[in-house]
Amino acid sequence: MEGLFSVTWVVPIPPFLAFLAIVLFLNKNKRGSALTAIGAALLSCILGWGIAFASFFRDHFGDNPIDEAIYTIPTGATEFVIGYAVDPSNALMLFMVPFLVLMIFIYSSGYMTYPHHLQAAQYPTAYAQGKDPRYSRFMAYICLFATGMLGLVVANNLLQFFIFWEVMGLCSYLLIGFWYEKATARAAAVKAFITTRIGDALLMIGLILLYVRSEPSSLRFSELFTEANLDQLADTLVNIPVFGEVHWISLIGVLIFCGAIGKSAQFPLHIWLPDAMEGPTPVSAMIHAATMVSAGVFLLVRMFPIYEFSGQVSTGTLQFVAFIGAFTALFAATIALAQWDIKRVLAYSTISQLGYMVAAIGMGAYVAALFHLLTHAFFKALLFLGSGSVIHGVEHGYHHAHEHAHDDHDEHHGEPHIVRRADGILDTEDAQDMRNMGGLLSRMPRTGWTFIIGGLALSGFPLVTAGFWSKDEILAFAWYGNHQWLFWTLALSAFLTAFYTMRQIGLTFLGQARTEGASHAPESVASMTTPLILISFFAIAAGWVGIPETFPVLGGIVPNWLAHFVEPYMKYMHLYPVHPDFHILPLAVSLFVALGGLGAGYLVYGQGLKEGQTDPVARVLGPIWWMWHRKYWIDELYNGTIVLFTMWLSRFLALFDREWIIDWFVNGVGRTALRLGDLASAFDRFVVDGFVDGVGWISDQAGHIARLLQDGRVQTYLLFGMLILAVWLFLNVLPMILTLV
Repeated sequence: MEGLFSVTWVVPIPPFLAFLAIVLFLNKNKRGSALTAIGAALLSCILGWGIAFASFFRDHFGDNPIDEAIYTIPTGATEFVIGYAVDPSNALMLFMVPFLVLMIFIYSSGYMTYPHHLQAAQYPTAYAQGKDPRYSRFMAYICLFATGMLGLVVANNLLQFFIFWEVMGLCSYLLIGFWYEKATARAAAVKAFITTRIGDALLMIGLILLYVRSEPSSLRFSELFTEANLDQLADTLVNIPVFGEVHWISLIGVLIFCGAIGKSAQFPLHIWLPDAMEGPTPVSAMIHAATMVSAGVFLLVRMFPIYEFSGQVSTGTLQFVAFIGAFTALFAATIALAQWDIKRVLAYSTISQLGYMVAAIGMGAYVAALFHLLTHAFFKALLFLGSGSVIHGVEHGYHHAHEHAHDDHDEHHGEPHIVRRADGILDTEDAQDMRNMGGLLSRMPRTGWTFIIGGLALSGFPLVTAGFWSKDEILAFAWYGNHQWLFWTLALSAFLTAFYTMRQIGLTFLGQARTEGASHAPESVASMTTPLILISFFAIAAGWVGIPETFPVLGGIVPNWLAHFVEPYMKYMHLYPVHPDFHILPLAVSLFVALGGLGAGYLVYGQGLKEGQTDPVARVLGPIWWMWHRKYWIDELYNGTIVLFTMWLSRFLALFDREWIIDWFVNGVGRTALRLGDLASAFDRFVVDGFVDGVGWISDQAGHIARLLQDGRVQTYLLFGMLILAVWLFLNVLPMILTLV
């Protein structure tokens, strides 16, 4: 199995080759494109799992990680090393990422069928094939997306990491705006791209400073995380205006964290992720589970020694990280409580759960953060793919209802679909609005039960689900470290998470169907539901590998394999694992917030809503619920301040450019050049051309005279000869005669 490590660099290659093949050769072959993408994902999954399991069963792997160079780029004083690394953290990612990518690819082959009533007129060819008209392009984009994440996971240095990080930024832009006919999709793509670029710019500054200040200058993980380099970064200071003297390691840690804030959608750069729902649902699953937002937290996991050593000289950096994570967790959970779009609820849920992981990093809980990153990826992928299956089913239900209404000449068909309600505007044919659903568990049992499994895992349903073990580990660490404000903030957000998850389950799957779309929704095809069933296993079992040994009854029966696997690597990086002692209070709180939130959600939404019924919580909380529904007006605040100022500044600079300075100066230079050109032209015409023409005229006149000497008559030649002789004699002989006289 040792030989598998030497092909680690190959893991990102199959999706990239599939991307090239689809773009160059298979664009018109939709089935071929899907099979190529799925085959590439399967190959990467086989390689990734082979490397992961080779790591899991390798003796002393934690204190002997793999770090190999493939190519070096000379830079003068030093060189950049391009290569691959395998250690416990990315071995776990190589288990999770390729599997979810494969599941999403299989799911996409079924999902990207265009609703028939939308494609027949505009896209007759696609209608005949039953697929989205840009089906092949979509497959190519998600292949490139997978290449970015897999390349990032196996990178052994930050330069390579950052390159693949930016590849994912490009792919998110292309995929969020995939249905670019919609203005909202175009706007969401631009918003995501610009917002994440803010974090990326600060991250790049941090990487530059890290490279410059490290000894030796390097971005290779194995060289950055030596104890000597970390100590010298922690011991040296930089003077920053306003903040005063700051340790280099703290400044670099904050700048790197800003990159994670952008990529993992933490406050205040969270605004792009909910709007990213404008892309196809498989894109949402890729972004929220397998790739993009996971990359931000994985960056923090990768750079954890920076934060650990920073905490030894100053607690400010870790407190800042923990505060952003905890605040975001609670902030996003309240917003999710008041959303109607089934995917938008999950989007804010992702932001909240990522806040848990970030808070864990801020507390120094390395293993807990990595654990929750892995379990969350499984159940969040399950939930997003399940929501896409629901949307597909409701869309087909509306299509069936429309066909039936058309056949019966339904007199109500064609009436306006927009209804203004106390709990927000409702489009009665919006297949993503949960108010248009209800009763889907009986219509879509495979989708419904797998979605419920994912929802219970997200809620932290005790003992059974993966989410309970990973979330409980973070809460236990917060209690053990005496981070009281973190503990209670995260506990409250966990209660809200369980509540809005049950709200989502109740509105979508329980009660009675509230629209024709829900009452006629069919179960999705096997290519969509099979991945749901496979992922649901990990949404339950993935947490069993991290059961604390101090946990009552279960502790020790199932060894805490995750800690035993990861902790030797922590010691290798000069980190010191902490094992929280068991305490009944955090466990009791964890059980209460999970079961209490689910129970309260069931009491309110367990029977769904009646048709036209207003949200009960909206009626009770009134303006508070409306504030959550409007997302605290953060978008409006940004539009009225940052965006408005940016647009004003742009217009001012445009005037500065066009009217006042730059264009005036450039145009003045141009006019001066024209005047000088006119003068040069006149000088050329009257002086240069006059002189040249004058010389030519003299030459021409001389030629006329000379032609008289060549008329072909001998007598004329003799006459001129005698004249010339006479002139010569006059000039030479006459003076001699005069001297004799």
